[in-house]
Amino acid sequence: MKYLIVGLGNIGSEYRNTRHNIGFDVLDELAKQEKLEFDNLRYGAVTQYKFKGRTLILLKPSTYMNLSGKAIRYWMQQEKINPENLLVVVDDLALPLASLRMRQKGSDAGHNGLKNIQEVFGHNNYSRIRFGIGNNFSRGKQIDYVLGKWDESELAALPQAIDSAIAMIKGFVTIGPAATMSQYNKK
Repeated sequence: MKYLIVGLGNIGSEYRNTRHNIGFDVLDELAKQEKLEFDNLRYGAVTQYKFKGRTLILLKPSTYMNLSGKAIRYWMQQEKINPENLLVVVDDLALPLASLRMRQKGSDAGHNGLKNIQEVFGHNNYSRIRFGIGNNFSRGKQIDYVLGKWDESELAALPQAIDSAIAMIKGFVTIGPAATMSQYNKK
């Protein structure tokens, strides 16, 4: 059984350690824990590993956030992955900092990466982990906030939440999305 686990973010050093790149950060930490190296391949940085008899293909799209759907479609076709085995890790302004929610479908909530995935696939029936980045910005400063670097107090909250997101990924591929949601969404 194959799964495509996608962390959304933007490539380039100017985006490293920004709130919008938390999807990349989660996959980077998972790769570090499992001693994996990403290869720069078509439409993204990719690595894979086996976990409890499942093959997880980790993808950090190189298409920039607004064209994430193109990379996801390519790798789903390339690896012959069913839509129900797709999981996207994405930043979310509507959730408090370091809060996590898994959903099996849902709106794009104004997120350009999710919007593009929905445009490419023509539906929003794919699982996602929404990683809360908070909304501590003044009116009209949303883009600066999302693309801004984490501050010291925020950085302290990230490691535990990233580890929880990794546990949710592993739950998704072993016990399934419904059981993973009931185990983690209430926290």
